[in-house]
Amino acid sequence: IESLIIIILILSGHDKAIDRLVALAAEQQKRAIKLNVSAPFHSQLMLPAQKIMLDALEGVNISAPSVPLIANVTAEETRDPELIRSLLVKQVTGMVRWYESILLLKERGVTKIVEIGAGKVLSGLTKRIDKEIETISIQAPSDIDSFVKSL
Repeated sequence: IESLIIIILILSGHDKAIDRLVALAAEQQKRAIKLNVSAPFHSQLMLPAQKIMLDALEGVNISAPSVPLIANVTAEETRDPELIRSLLVKQVTGMVRWYESILLLKERGVTKIVEIGAGKVLSGLTKRIDKEIETISIQAPSDIDSFVKSL
């Protein structure tokens, strides 16, 4: 039996360090792509933003969700409002556990995932993790109408 192991590693860092990493990968005949992002998300370089997030959420009333939330920083379910607040702060600098999150969603019977926002990075990663999960990307307000009609 052949098995395919897909390794997806996403790193955050200073531009020059990432450029050097891409060059080193090319020298080793490895595939490396520099993602077009506006900041080094989910890394220690985002510590100042984490403090801003903490302050911003301080006065926000977070209600328990009607369905469990899967936090990308833990790949675990929760409905606890205070834990959700804490996890929102942690995700600013924490590693994204997308692979584990998708496996958990699949285990829970999820067959369709909707990505909302610019780009299709998460949809693409999801398809690589599990081809059976349908992904839908809503990138602009105009995409919402066609999405609603498809339901």
